[in-house]
Amino acid sequence: MAIRPILEAPDPRLRTKSVPVEMVDDQIRVLIDDMFETMYDAPGIGLAAIQIGVPQRVLVIDLQEEEDAEGKPIRKPQVFINPELFDPSEDYSIYNEGCLSVPDQYAEVERPTEVHAARWLDEKGEKHEEKLEGLLATCLQHEMDHLEGVLFIDHLSRLKRDMVMKKLDKARRARKAA
Repeated sequence: MAIRPILEAPDPRLRTKSVPVEMVDDQIRVLIDDMFETMYDAPGIGLAAIQIGVPQRVLVIDLQEEEDAEGKPIRKPQVFINPELFDPSEDYSIYNEGCLSVPDQYAEVERPTEVHAARWLDEKGEKHEEKLEGLLATCLQHEMDHLEGVLFIDHLSRLKRDMVMKKLDKARRARKAA
């Protein structure tokens, strides 16, 4: 397992449309392990393969919503290979989203509250189909946007998007100067 560098906006590779995984094999499982290690180290709750420069339709999520007796997050890692969404709800919710590729920047994004049918393969190549709601539905939609070359800031008005990118650039310059 290895922590890989996370691409940051405006890196043009983040705009790449990811290709389907043909076969779930050991190479894909190594990628998944690296993605989890990278995501936990960042720290984050979701990561798409393209965010580490691999244009394949693989993403990992761990909402880490529950805590153990010591207050540490309980890990419940989930793998989504070649995910597809069907029948999103007509109800929308707003969530203050952030992204490891747009570090330390947050904005409210409106997305369908539920996805009545989500399909994907897991790390064993087994098929899954479930109804998803709440934060998991939001996070999956966010990560799936990455597979299409879309960032959460693309859901914002041009003015808000420009403000986020200016803040990101300013923070990047401050990190380099330090």
